[in-house]
Amino acid sequence: MSDEPKVRYSDEELDEFKAIIQEKMEKAVEDLHILREQFQNNLANGTEDTSPQFKSFEEGSETMSKETASQLASRQEKFIRDLKNALIRIENKTYGICRVTGKLISKERLRLVPHATLSIEAKNKQ
Repeated sequence: MSDEPKVRYSDEELDEFKAIIQEKMEKAVEDLHILREQFQNNLANGTEDTSPQFKSFEEGSETMSKETASQLASRQEKFIRDLKNALIRIENKTYGICRVTGKLISKERLRLVPHATLSIEAKNKQ
């Protein structure tokens, strides 16, 4: 075994990360579907049957709920896109390499944040 630093993860290690990412992707897509359903339900449920004194409060609450659902859905879409990009990096065998330092990102970090493109070292410098 040489003393040269490892430049990429092995195919077996990449397969392990691929499984983690695919599992997270399935959950993320499911969560996005739920968020979109909630958003659609919020659009469908108006405040027409509410007494005038509560209507203003409910409309404000409904607007905040729509905005929150929209923000959560947007974040979820970004997360899914990041996971898809991680799968592409696995296919290209560039997964797990820090885009700033060029060193391998620790396995522990990748298991927790499988779409990470920065090592802790690079992240802390930001």
